[in-house]
Amino acid sequence: MFKPSAILLILVVTTMFLNSCSMANASAVAIPDPKLDSALAPKPTEQTAVFAGGCFWGVEAVFDRVKGVVKAQSGYAGGSADTATYYTVASGSTDHAESVRITYDAAQITYGQLLKVFFAVAHDPTELNRQGPDVGPQYRSAIFYTNEEQKRIAESYIQQLDQVKAFYNRIVTQVVPLDAFYQAEDYHQNYLVNHPNEPYIVYNDMPKLTNLRKLLPKLYKE
Repeated sequence: MFKPSAILLILVVTTMFLNSCSMANASAVAIPDPKLDSALAPKPTEQTAVFAGGCFWGVEAVFDRVKGVVKAQSGYAGGSADTATYYTVASGSTDHAESVRITYDAAQITYGQLLKVFFAVAHDPTELNRQGPDVGPQYRSAIFYTNEEQKRIAESYIQQLDQVKAFYNRIVTQVVPLDAFYQAEDYHQNYLVNHPNEPYIVYNDMPKLTNLRKLLPKLYKE
């Protein structure tokens, strides 16, 4: 006979599995390329993009597997406080969102292609202040643009995807300027690589890598 603690564990794991299946299905969407995009740079040029789409572990892991991405780092952006840590962000007292800063080679991948990955497989852009089992404004969907070109491309793409009804519901992603990015604690970096068998990672984030390989094989790197 199961002890109450064992039954509770089974219920928690089952709920995580159901939530992850729902999120994985919602996040794996075949969407068109952006009509408005930047051109590839004529020579290697490092640029930065910052996205928020739920727990940063999975978003970071997705972009680490994208061709042209030099580095993806978990952190915090969009808050009112002049610093951020995991526990203060989780408390909701700073207004930051768990975010990922992507350094990419603009000669290999465009900003619009990064957005396609973000919308198609990294998260569900129609969920407001949550992603799957994670609830709260720190898990909101947001694009933190670093210049006016990024803003134009992001806003144009959202409008394009809504017009063609790429998702069942309308996109709720914020498009806001990047004021600052605070890198998360070391134990959050490369979390999927370091904890591949953790239930949360298995159920919520591993499917994103599968979806990336399946839906966007030309952008996937081993």
